Amino acid sequence: MSDFWTQILDFARSTTARVGTQLLQDFGQAQAAEKADGSLVTQSDRWADEVLRTAIAQTFPTHGVLSEEVEHIFPPNDWCWIVDPLDGTTNFARGLPIWGISLGLLYKGTPVFGYVHLPPLGQSFYGYWCGASGLEMPTGAFLNDRPIHTSTDALTSNHFFNLCTRSTALLQNPFPCKIRMLGVATYNLLTVAAGATMGGVEATPKIWDIAAVWAIIQAAGGVWMPLEANPIFPLLVGQDYSDRAYPTLVVSQPALLPIFQPLVQPSSLHEA
Repeated sequence: MSDFWTQILDFARSTTARVGTQLLQDFGQAQAAEKADGSLVTQSDRWADEVLRTAIAQTFPTHGVLSEEVEHIFPPNDWCWIVDPLDGTTNFARGLPIWGISLGLLYKGTPVFGYVHLPPLGQSFYGYWCGASGLEMPTGAFLNDRPIHTSTDALTSNHFFNLCTRSTALLQNPFPCKIRMLGVATYNLLTVAAGATMGGVEATPKIWDIAAVWAIIQAAGGVWMPLEANPIFPLLVGQDYSDRAYPTLVVSQPALLPIFQPLVQPSSLHEA
């Protein structure tokens, strides 16, 4: 692995671990306030956002940053980090031990590396996705440094599919497997990358919810299906990404798309 990618991985690992150690001390004790979009935010979110942005600026001064809490305009830099300082704030504030810190690294507007650290679970996912970037870079997806891959099982009623809270209208349909709802967009989809679930849907994820996992899931062999006509990437310089949502279906293998896609059409998701 080149020195550049070694530095990227070491930075993501050490910085999210440092932030995670402090967040664990605040876990279940933070007071949450409601933002304009109805989601929750705590002082822990804001602190983590500032620490991550500062660390990126100090370590990679030529890289741009887009973050959930502060920086919403996509910058002109070739390299840009997208930061979700605390994915799963409601779980974090209420004492449920599924929440994480997400870093996605984009090259010319498209994710090529993702790192998600879940401190309560002791799990760190990361992956490299070259796509059409033309970069010379590592490949593969990993959980705690072990290679992971999506499931190749035939679908049965005892397999899992993850829903987000805004897609509960899907429960009115006959569903071909067991439903799980985890409350964390990144982890909801990363379980597909790890082979634990066959698929997942997110009705209204923001760009910081999906930038890191977009790279990891595809590196693990998963299929990412946007549920709207417009492509997600590359992001556009000068665009404000504070309000835009990206309805998304993720499945473990192409054969599952015709099974799940009719059940998760955008019209159904918007009813939830």
